[in-house]
Amino acid sequence: MLTMTDRRPTSHSYISQRLRLHYLDWGNAAAQPLVLVHGAQDHCHAWDWLAEVLAETYHVVVPDLRGHGDSSWVQGSSYHQTDYLYDLDQLITQRELAPALMISHSMGGTLASLYAGVFPEQVRALVIIEGVGLWPGLSGAEQPVQARLAEWIRNTRQLAGRTPRRYPTAADALRRMQSANPHLSPEQARHLAASGSQRNEDGSYSWKYDNYTHAWPALRLREDELVTLWQRITCPVLILNGTEGYPHRIGQDGTERHFRDVEVRAIANAGHWAHHDRFDDVREIVQDFLSRVTQRQGNRRGGSGDGWHA
Repeated sequence: MLTMTDRRPTSHSYISQRLRLHYLDWGNAAAQPLVLVHGAQDHCHAWDWLAEVLAETYHVVVPDLRGHGDSSWVQGSSYHQTDYLYDLDQLITQRELAPALMISHSMGGTLASLYAGVFPEQVRALVIIEGVGLWPGLSGAEQPVQARLAEWIRNTRQLAGRTPRRYPTAADALRRMQSANPHLSPEQARHLAASGSQRNEDGSYSWKYDNYTHAWPALRLREDELVTLWQRITCPVLILNGTEGYPHRIGQDGTERHFRDVEVRAIANAGHWAHHDRFDDVREIVQDFLSRVTQRQGNRRGGSGDGWHA
């Protein structure tokens, strides 16, 4: 059952490429580190319910990606997967979280899979919920380079004229949250709207993400490069996709074959935010997976499996 208890995280920050980035630490610092990575136009509090449960067993750390939540916005450049990836590595390196367990959603699933492919030894297990996969046309490889660059310039110019949407009241922001995901319970919608919005000077409310996060980067990883990184992942991988989720997710279109040690599960009656839509189902599956992985790895090391430093 999805409820919030008295357990609360503490807020912290770290520096990456001169940006001050925010993260939540749910305590239990002596336990195995577990990093939760949110998706585009989302924020760290989207994980609150799952983080609260998992913090009983793990040291849960949840960042706000640059341009999202309470992290700094980029000035003078766009947002790119490689920059997000650098930030994630800085968090894990600076806070000495490796080797970490990782749970990720949407664009965060792409980032976590990139990280696990670049640094296989840094990730003990990876969960990907509705991760962005080999979306047709996503890499832009089918376009000549001049066309890709021209498209990026046009899109960026359009974003320059886009201002954050302002909602007259908090109730209006809440209604927008509910319309974006009808699966949300009233409690979930209120929590996500309150933690994901901020009040402006004129009393209106806006979401806490930079509009420039909507921009596609000019040059992106090619499909073969992404597949190469997936094939380098050595840890166990659990892929969860909602039966009512988005198309071309990681684990769909045969992409699961690129992972060495993978489980793929469908979450019935769930959309893109499966960890909200079917919380108990996702929680149970994730907890079972992490328990099996840590027990197996603990046994293989010859230890008891109850300490992440073993």
